[in-house]
Amino acid sequence: MNISMSKGSNSGGWLNGFIGVVLFSGSLPATRVAVLELNPVFLTVARASNAGILAAVALLIFRQKRPAREHIFPLVMVALGVVVGFPLLTAMALQYITSAHSIVFLGLLPLSTAIFGIIRGGERPRPVFWVFSVAGSLLVTGYAVAQGLTASPIGDLLMIAAIIVCGLGYAEGAKLTKVLGGWQVISWALVLALPVMLPLAFIYMPPSFEGIHADTWISLAYVSIISMFVGFIFWYRGLAQGGTATVGQLQLLQPFFGLALAASFLHEKVSIGMLGVTVGVILCVAGTRKFAK
Repeated sequence: MNISMSKGSNSGGWLNGFIGVVLFSGSLPATRVAVLELNPVFLTVARASNAGILAAVALLIFRQKRPAREHIFPLVMVALGVVVGFPLLTAMALQYITSAHSIVFLGLLPLSTAIFGIIRGGERPRPVFWVFSVAGSLLVTGYAVAQGLTASPIGDLLMIAAIIVCGLGYAEGAKLTKVLGGWQVISWALVLALPVMLPLAFIYMPPSFEGIHADTWISLAYVSIISMFVGFIFWYRGLAQGGTATVGQLQLLQPFFGLALAASFLHEKVSIGMLGVTVGVILCVAGTRKFAK
């Protein structure tokens, strides 16, 4: 399961990060579909349990050594940030706001990741980097606001909290990846959370599965396997190779990949404005890469 690229390869980091972002792009739409019929707490613990079982099997098959004692606390932080915190908070938020509204906050995720990359990872991007980073975030949030969003204070606060804990989880995981490896980090974080997540999955399981549509189960499978496990294999590897603050800027593209998926599978219209903003965001991502160090 190792990705065949050198650890220090900057280009490899951007490629792995890009693949991770593409895989993550369907997470919020899938979560939005799932919470229409499933309790957000059950959705969170079920996806973590499914991914945790998959991770445990992978660790056994590939005979991975247990993490050292000094790695346990950082792994717990990863689990709290990306296994529990972000999935639960976004699932709760999407009961109050639309997927389109969540674009406002996804536009802030690269900044959150970059800030924690500096605090926790000691990275020091050049000042021009922040110009492109902030510009990209403003483009995404500006486009979302221009679509006419209905405010929900509860949903907004939940999304802000989700962005904070996710940025921390990304930065902490990127640090550990340099020592443990990308898929090993998310796997051990999932396994650490499994003894809590699995019992809660049974506790919060719906009393009956009648009336739950196939789309809901497909969405649960997507966020369990792709969003919670496979995507992180590429994402953490990319952050470790290319830098948390810099490769993290690729997240600016995630909302637009999500909209592209909606256009392809749900036949939703893609506007000229969206295409224009996407081009602007791509230029900002290119700028952050050029002035990262």
